[in-house]
Amino acid sequence: MQATINASINIALVGNPNSGKSSLFNALTGLNQKVSNFPGVTVDKKTGISSISGALQANIIDLPGTYSLYPKSADEFVTYDVLVNPQGKDHPDMILIIADASNLKRNLLFCSQIIDLKIPVIIALTMMDIARKKGVEIDLAGLERELGVPVVAINPRRNKGIAELKKNVDLVAREHFRQPARDFVDSHAMAPEVVDEIKKYVPVRSDYAALHIAVNNDELHFLNGGQKLAVKNALQEHRFNKTKVQADEIMQRYARIKHIMKAAVVETDPLQKQLQTEKLDNILLHRFWGYVILMAVLFLLFQSIFWLAAYPMDAIEAGFGALSGWLTDVLPDNKLSDILINGLLAGISGIAVFIPQIMILFGLITVLEDTGYMARISFLTDRLMRQVGLNGKSVMPLISGVACAVPAIMATRSIENRKERLITILVTPLMSCSARLPIYTIMIALVIPDRNVLGFLSLQGLVMMGLYLLGFFMALLIAAVLKWFVSIKEKSYFIMELPVYRAPRWKNVGTTMLEKARIFVMDAGKVIMVISIILWFLASYGPGGRMDAVHAKYEPLIANAAPAQQQELDRAYQSEKLANSYAGILGHAIEPAIRPLGFDWKIGIALITSFAAREVFVGTMATLYSVGESDEDNDATLREKMSAAVRADGTPVYTLATGLSLMLFYAFAMQCMSTLAIVKRETKSWKMPVIQLIYMTCLAYVCSLIAYQLFT
Repeated sequence: MQATINASINIALVGNPNSGKSSLFNALTGLNQKVSNFPGVTVDKKTGISSISGALQANIIDLPGTYSLYPKSADEFVTYDVLVNPQGKDHPDMILIIADASNLKRNLLFCSQIIDLKIPVIIALTMMDIARKKGVEIDLAGLERELGVPVVAINPRRNKGIAELKKNVDLVAREHFRQPARDFVDSHAMAPEVVDEIKKYVPVRSDYAALHIAVNNDELHFLNGGQKLAVKNALQEHRFNKTKVQADEIMQRYARIKHIMKAAVVETDPLQKQLQTEKLDNILLHRFWGYVILMAVLFLLFQSIFWLAAYPMDAIEAGFGALSGWLTDVLPDNKLSDILINGLLAGISGIAVFIPQIMILFGLITVLEDTGYMARISFLTDRLMRQVGLNGKSVMPLISGVACAVPAIMATRSIENRKERLITILVTPLMSCSARLPIYTIMIALVIPDRNVLGFLSLQGLVMMGLYLLGFFMALLIAAVLKWFVSIKEKSYFIMELPVYRAPRWKNVGTTMLEKARIFVMDAGKVIMVISIILWFLASYGPGGRMDAVHAKYEPLIANAAPAQQQELDRAYQSEKLANSYAGILGHAIEPAIRPLGFDWKIGIALITSFAAREVFVGTMATLYSVGESDEDNDATLREKMSAAVRADGTPVYTLATGLSLMLFYAFAMQCMSTLAIVKRETKSWKMPVIQLIYMTCLAYVCSLIAYQLFT
């Protein structure tokens, strides 16, 4: 692989989970990143461009983390396929192995397997500071000599060692470093006849790659029919024993790794002093106090959403109200002004006010992930998960569902057990995602008093936390039911490495908050703008006969009324126009089905429009109440308009019973087309999303009905 001027190469980043691979990817690529899918599978593919030197540019491929070259999950199989498939589009010209220096022995197993593939390799050692705290000193030159490949110490979080790493990449690309003359272990000797036969039919680089084709030939899609037949014949002819070969290989590798550890690693303290991480885990993973602390962390998370976001939310709400009133005064009274103020502006203001809460939620979740506490939540809840047919790995998708169900469902690929993965997919949308947050917030503000409990706890924050916990426990309850209906039988195990505790990277937290806010505004904004315009039209126009009748009824009354009565008549006129519009007719058509839940026809319209995306509910209500109000009310906030809303008999629409019913409906209903689409893609069938839609809708309706009847 001779690099030339302006050359470009493919570099794969591989390593064990929690080894620092993502941090190195970010350090090398910066903002030059994109996320897509690997061909033919739904596993995320992160790629980025990195300038290695003036003459060399690299396409960096961040492969899913794995502990060995024998895959157990969908994510690990993607890494395996990219590395073993010699004709693959993503097959690397060079491999950067990220290895955790504080767990070097375990990491060297994977390193040795990669080295034997005979693809140019550089080992980047991370966590050197943790290794030193453990009393472990690593002779980098000695380790490089023993392994026969370049070894570089890096700290990607602080951008240390990156320049030296790039220098080594450039040298390897120019063939200043050669692959080791001999294999780490003698792969050929393990099955000589089989390896020779496979190399005749498959153009692999090494004996070890041929051995892997022998072991996993049934799962390798890049082999054609003739190659698969030839491999199977060779395996049968020479009585290839896959289990024995794998066991022999691992034993030989660890025997040599033991020799390397003696030669290149010095443990100054054989007992290893107890790290701060271990001391913290004694408390945070305690059988009793661990759960108390977890509940406290969740409590502070949801209290903060109200405490920290109150002022910016009030400012945004007041700003849009003032802007709406100002535009009403300065713009001419025509249809274009009406669609701008009561359509677009009302819809956008309905969602923009919740940006501070979205940013705070994602920021705090990022802090939990960055510090290493999120992984502890999985560990703490594993026992609870197993009682309902899941395991600790199901917790991460469920927690991710608090942000968005779509990536959370994609995260279930790390669950090896098919039954547990399917159940996790089916219950994850019950977790309250960020799209539900605007609905919870506005309804809590309307029906829950703004007062403190015990003098310092926000009652509204407690209700918010209760809604999120309700989603979690309902997900567990449904999982417990589903485990009796899903008939897949596989062994389940939970192995997870707990990362060390670290201070959060505040720059990363800030970047995540801004990026998530941008995505939320752009994704929700596009849908809301389209729906707001459509809804404005449906709410402003109706069948000619009906609208003419309303106009004929109120025009003479308003013209002949005293000035004091004109405003009241104008409100009645606007309200009756809305009721006879196309939107009003649609809402009244479904009202009989939702009236037992305490919902009126306006809420019914929002239930329909928000199926595109839950957060559209607030934008829909903003548009409906703007179209249905008189010009004097344009500067009122949405909360004020909804608080003043009354039914035909004069009673308030948004009582405690209605508010609780509506929150429960959105807590459990499948009001998200994107989630249904991703479930179909992950399960490769429409059967599961249809089941999901039916059970969640029924659950939402029944719970809302019970809540409304109890509190009425």
